[in-house]
Amino acid sequence: MIKLLVGLGNPGTEYEATRHNAGFWWIDTVARDLKVHLQPDRAYHGLVARTSLHGHHIWLLEPQTFMNVSGKSVAALARFFKIQPDEILVAHDELDIQPGEAKLKLGGSHAGHNGLRDIHAQLGTDQYWRLRIGIGHPGVKSEVANWVLKKPAPDQRSAIEDCVTRTSLALPHLLSGDMVKATQMVHTAKPPRPKPPRPATLAKSEESGHVTASPQPSLKGSE
Repeated sequence: MIKLLVGLGNPGTEYEATRHNAGFWWIDTVARDLKVHLQPDRAYHGLVARTSLHGHHIWLLEPQTFMNVSGKSVAALARFFKIQPDEILVAHDELDIQPGEAKLKLGGSHAGHNGLRDIHAQLGTDQYWRLRIGIGHPGVKSEVANWVLKKPAPDQRSAIEDCVTRTSLALPHLLSGDMVKATQMVHTAKPPRPKPPRPATLAKSEESGHVTASPQPSLKGSE
């Protein structure tokens, strides 16, 4: 079962609404659901909350070390309370997933994410769970650093927030250790992709049964 829920982000009001803080948004949502309040704790270099469910202690953590040193906070709490890596879930922004979608996985590469890179180093393993919250990719590698530290467009922010809310519903399965069910919920909890405009097609006349050409749909104002 998951005992430590971590959200990655950068502290400070100037970063609150940026894409890189999607992990913080998820933990904030979970904290509201669990009716707990995150409080500063110098020992663990972050904002921390603890609660008990079914006789087990659960910790919530938002490192306040800035993204690149996230592992310092995660490792400090995990080691003190003897929480194993596979009992940790890290929620973070993911460039390779579109806004509105998310993926759950155990282990694997940090894929250049500096927060995960430091957690790998501090824990000495990659065998912890990640909730990868899609923020989309700018399309050009050189723009990535600027992209993650900017606010998403309103439609993207809405999609990310909806995703955060939906994936938080998998929390009971995460905390009970039913990772198969949690994965199913996270991976299927995504908005349907919009269908492209239909080209001119042939349609049967309801009355005569003859095949006729449908008019070309207007694309004006479709964007």
